[in-house]
Amino acid sequence: MAEYKGTHGTKVQTYTSDPGNPITGQVWYNATANTLRVQSQTTVGSWATGGNLNTARKDAAGAGLYTSALFFGGYDGSSAQAKTESYNGSAWTEVADLILARSLNSGTGHSNTAALAFGGYSGSHRNETEKWNGSSWTEVNNLTVAKYSQGACGTSTAALAFGGNIAPNNSTGQSETWNGSTWSEGNNINTAREVLAGTGSTTAALAFGGETQPGSTTRAQTESYNGTSWTEVSDLNTARNRLAGSIAGTNTSALAFGGLTPPNTFQAITELWNGSSWSETTNLSTARRSLSGAGISTAALAIGGSTSDPTQTNATEEWTGAGAPVVKTIDTN
Repeated sequence: MAEYKGTHGTKVQTYTSDPGNPITGQVWYNATANTLRVQSQTTVGSWATGGNLNTARKDAAGAGLYTSALFFGGYDGSSAQAKTESYNGSAWTEVADLILARSLNSGTGHSNTAALAFGGYSGSHRNETEKWNGSSWTEVNNLTVAKYSQGACGTSTAALAFGGNIAPNNSTGQSETWNGSTWSEGNNINTAREVLAGTGSTTAALAFGGETQPGSTTRAQTESYNGTSWTEVSDLNTARNRLAGSIAGTNTSALAFGGLTPPNTFQAITELWNGSSWSETTNLSTARRSLSGAGISTAALAIGGSTSDPTQTNATEEWTGAGAPVVKTIDTN
């Protein structure tokens, strides 16, 4: 019979507290708790409560990662906002405002020190683009077409915008690429839609969900981008609009969460993309729509949004994906 030391290369050691950096599969005895413990991994992802925004709002944009995120623009229940907040993994801090207050804006970036804000609505469709350098916003070259409720992904120097609403209130399939200084039009997504979500880069992106105006047709379609063209792949399990995604993910690993299903049901549904299909996983703690996302498929943020009409929320939820390390107690009875 194989011994633990023979299979793992270590003895079962005694500690007064759990070791600081155990390896997966390591077993030890905690003398303080009088328990035998093992370093394991979670099998299912979960949402946990994060730090609250300073200003509750919906229809804003998110950027960055789990511990380095940015949230900007949006609607607070009375007016379009220019407020920007930065997240350090536990708390939000208000930083410099956008130059142009707007809601239904889009944004992207992989940290709270470098992001891009574009499009939106402020009494009319907007085409303005602003670039964040970690301390302030600077206006840069406009989108080729004024629109709001676009999908977005990428970085502040290489971004992708797709879909959205153009005047006089029609959904578009237009796709644009940002090269760090200017926007240029590329190939359209196959299904024109707005209030959709996206993730990835300018060479490997994913667009999912949304709705098509006029007619308000809610969509489950998912499309993958290879840097040149969009290809329809497997649908979301639940068609919905006004959802969010792990904006810094890839077209082979993504998370979709929240949203709205007709006629007016706020959703907590979370789905995980493995490169070929979506599977439903652990729901958000609170159903909401018009929220924003940040992070990757294994470490994401769900930020703000609306929990009911007309209530905006300041809540943040933090996603930890399956495979995260966890200490478990071994039952010896």
